[in-house]
Amino acid sequence: MTPVAAQEKVELLARTRVVRFDPSDIIAAIELHRLVSISFWDALIVHAARISGAAVLYSEDLQPGSKIGGVPIVNPFA
Repeated sequence: MTPVAAQEKVELLARTRVVRFDPSDIIAAIELHRLVSISFWDALIVHAARISGAAVLYSEDLQPGSKIGGVPIVNPFA
C-alpha cells in the first residue's frame, strides 16, 4: 500500500465514531443476552449499535424484521 493510500484510509477511519465499552456496557450486554436468548457476542454487537445511536443493525445472523434492544434488525442479503 502506498503512503498516500494508507493516509487516506487512516483519515477515513478517523472520521468514524468508535464505541468504547466500560464495565456497565458489558453488564448491559450480558443482560440482553439473558433476556433475548442471543449469544453474548451478538448482544455486545446489538448493545454497541444501541449506544452508538444506529438506526438499523444489518446482520445475517439475527432475526430479520425483529427489534432487539430497540434496534431494528435487517438482513442485508434478503
